[in-house]
Amino acid sequence: MEKYIVEAGETGKRLDIYISIKNQDITRTSAQRLIEEGHILVNGNKQKVAYKVSENDVITVEEVSPKKIELKAQNIPLQVIYEDNDIIVVNKPKGMVVHPANGNPDGTLVNAIMAICKESLSGIGGEIRPGIVHRLDKDTSGLLIVAKNDKAHVNMSEQIKNHQVKKTYIALVRGIIKENEATINMPIGRSKTDRKKMAVVKEGKNAITHIKVLKRYDKYTLLQINIETGRTHQIRVHLSQIGYPIVGDYTYSNGKNEFGIVGQCLHAQKLEFKHPITNKEMKLEAPLPDYFENIIKKLN
Repeated sequence: MEKYIVEAGETGKRLDIYISIKNQDITRTSAQRLIEEGHILVNGNKQKVAYKVSENDVITVEEVSPKKIELKAQNIPLQVIYEDNDIIVVNKPKGMVVHPANGNPDGTLVNAIMAICKESLSGIGGEIRPGIVHRLDKDTSGLLIVAKNDKAHVNMSEQIKNHQVKKTYIALVRGIIKENEATINMPIGRSKTDRKKMAVVKEGKNAITHIKVLKRYDKYTLLQINIETGRTHQIRVHLSQIGYPIVGDYTYSNGKNEFGIVGQCLHAQKLEFKHPITNKEMKLEAPLPDYFENIIKKLN
């Protein structure tokens, strides 16, 4: 148990920021999780993440041992789009979880990457997320960058943070969108009614999605999507919010399973970025998965 007493010059800081400054081993994200789970208390009481600390507040941090997950390399088929000594870019299939967690201890992208890369993966992502720079939802397919060393990891993380990585997605949505192009600018945060879901909420984080119509069908629209921000479930939430949910996304719509698929028709098709070591312009593309192609053929 660690204890901190807030001094006069530290007042007014958010609780999560205060903790991440006082303890360099606790990131702001980790602090938020510990606060929400009740492992960080203020004067013996649970507080919200945004609580502003006051002088003489006594803040205690309970040590939480991470749940041990045995991480092992697994020979799982994975399409490699690009690989060198610094990064590997793969085409993640729909249905594959990116990294192990409770409930998904193996069969993940990390397990597959470990078998391909052996020992050469960045450790910055932590024991459970080696090399993982960004992520895709379980049922979103497409391009994912994995860093093989810490220098590449830091550079790619900075590019993503500074919106220097252009991500292009393809999605099939229900309904016919009249505009050829549009921008959705709505803040996204945790849903107030279902903590497992995200939602458009006034106090959420800034989220910007650009959409462009590729083709209109009888009851559907095929879209090209670019995102400026990378919020959890951003594309799915934004499209559902404006009344055009992604086909197969039953978390954010009540539509019927007309094509007999599990998971949303959303594919991370292109990535454009600068190579983290050589600074070379990289433009990579992953073909649409078979199930997605087959649906488009049916519609055509």
